Amino acid sequence: MCGIIGAVGSNRVSEIIISGLKKLEYRGYDSAGIAFYEDKKFTIIKEEGKIIRLENALKKRKINSNTGIGHTRWATHGIPSRENAHPHASSQVCVVHNGIIENYQDLKNKLSKFGSKFVSQTDTEVLPHLIEYYYAQENDIIRSLIKASSQIHGTFGIAVMFKNHEEVIAVAKKGSPIVIGIGEHENYVASDFYGLADFTNQIIFLDDDEFGLIYKNRIEIYDKNGNEVKKIPKILESQKNQVTKNGFEHFMLKEIYEQPKVLEETLQSYVDLAQNKIHLPNFSFDISEVKKITIVACGTSYYAGMVAKYLFEQIANIEVEVDIASEFRYRKKPFSDGNLMIFISQSGETADTLASLKHAKQHHQKILSIVNVPHSTMAQLSDSVIRTLAGPEIGVASTKAYTAQVAVLAILAIYLGKINNSISEQNQAQYLQELAKSANKMSQIFEDESIRHLKKIASKLTNSKQILYIGRSISSITAFESALKFRELTYINAQAIQAGELKHGTIAVIDKKMPVVVIAVRNNDNEIFEKTLSNAQEVNARGGKILFISDKKGIESFAKMARNQIEIPEIEGVIQEAIIPIIPLQLLAYFVALFKGHDVDQPRNLAKSVTVE
Repeated sequence: MCGIIGAVGSNRVSEIIISGLKKLEYRGYDSAGIAFYEDKKFTIIKEEGKIIRLENALKKRKINSNTGIGHTRWATHGIPSRENAHPHASSQVCVVHNGIIENYQDLKNKLSKFGSKFVSQTDTEVLPHLIEYYYAQENDIIRSLIKASSQIHGTFGIAVMFKNHEEVIAVAKKGSPIVIGIGEHENYVASDFYGLADFTNQIIFLDDDEFGLIYKNRIEIYDKNGNEVKKIPKILESQKNQVTKNGFEHFMLKEIYEQPKVLEETLQSYVDLAQNKIHLPNFSFDISEVKKITIVACGTSYYAGMVAKYLFEQIANIEVEVDIASEFRYRKKPFSDGNLMIFISQSGETADTLASLKHAKQHHQKILSIVNVPHSTMAQLSDSVIRTLAGPEIGVASTKAYTAQVAVLAILAIYLGKINNSISEQNQAQYLQELAKSANKMSQIFEDESIRHLKKIASKLTNSKQILYIGRSISSITAFESALKFRELTYINAQAIQAGELKHGTIAVIDKKMPVVVIAVRNNDNEIFEKTLSNAQEVNARGGKILFISDKKGIESFAKMARNQIEIPEIEGVIQEAIIPIIPLQLLAYFVALFKGHDVDQPRNLAKSVTVE
């Protein structure tokens, strides 16, 4: 979601902040701002819209400062505007903030009685006034931050500048990421390591209820009691060369094309195909005692969890339920000792998923997280972690992260199936080979002729008002995830439904103008394929414009009734059914959005990492 960058001690502070903010554009934003401490006052420059507007505004000014903080805002409280953009300042304090202040109105009312004046609609603006209020009492940066944070209900990652404290940035964290970067005679702060990738790979991760002072030559960290905490910097693998388009027009297109490689790297890391062995990270609990699995996630990760439900139940014979994270904490769920809680998140910072993890942890559940960022908050709080190996994913609409999640979950399902004797050594080898062959089959979809065909179909869908996706079994989950991608990128109302549910209401919206994507996969269960064809017949009888997704034989079975077909390689089993058909449908959404002139990497109103509820 929002992005924070700050630097202390550098005569190129504006260059560092602008560069870092550009790196964080992928998180989604609608305004940007920057503040410097110069001549014993704050210089604040803010613009609505893209960072280039902020950059152009900076070119008109001569900045004489070695200390600054910058921010990209994704609107929650208040419309996107210059006034609502960060940084926000009182007379003595300047703040950038990620997160949400739930009790901001109560705080604003109290602070107004002490003379604070507010000019924005944001929750964030209470922070500089609140911190200043306590600083006037304490005359100490850390103590004022500790007292102010104790009054805040919600989440925050903040970077703060104080008047009369030149070349120091204060930071605080609760529920929203803050990282500190270490340089030579200059140090940095950011909400995301990617933002600092061009400047350092030495990183300190702030934990919840920790506070810091960042100077150009030293860093001090304190806990909520004001005691100094010693933290050892981590040397992270540089992401500098990975956060590029590598000749592709968009990050999203590059990331779609990277999926075969992601799958291969996942197999190389967790599987020895020659020995028919799976090597997952050590679990801190006895995984053989797992009797039930509960999966919790949001958005695309939720659909990866839904795929996992099919895989765990079919391969490992384990009961699985899947919960939307935003709902999980708000129902009375009975917990049991034999239950394994799996939390899935690309960033490892997704607010609802993280809150659900903490809730499960309070009820003494076994916690396994599947995340793409090994040093994320979710990873740190979990009993065990399996990392997805997608690498940096910059496009807001998730593609390769989804494939990586499904691949890891498939490997875990096979691993559990072998442990509890639901499958044999031979079965395990067959499933692993099926997964291994998926990379080559994905690559076939990227052949020039297939891409030209997808573009031709996409051009026909550009003026659609709505579109429906249907499928059965795992293909129904592909339908849901594909519809989500189409909505995210094209802004066309795309919905999905299990094909067998059509006649229970949804068939009423089918008419001659309605495109209907039918995903009908032929694998070992031919009965499901035949039933999907029957459901497609129902659509055809109402004049729906069918786009049929299947292999060559499947298309031959239905060719006369489909306006258009997308041929995929032959599917050998449930794992390939979960992974292969999604690729052309990601591309279809991409091309429709491209033809409509949309910002493919940063769709409107969306954020990459959703760090507020």
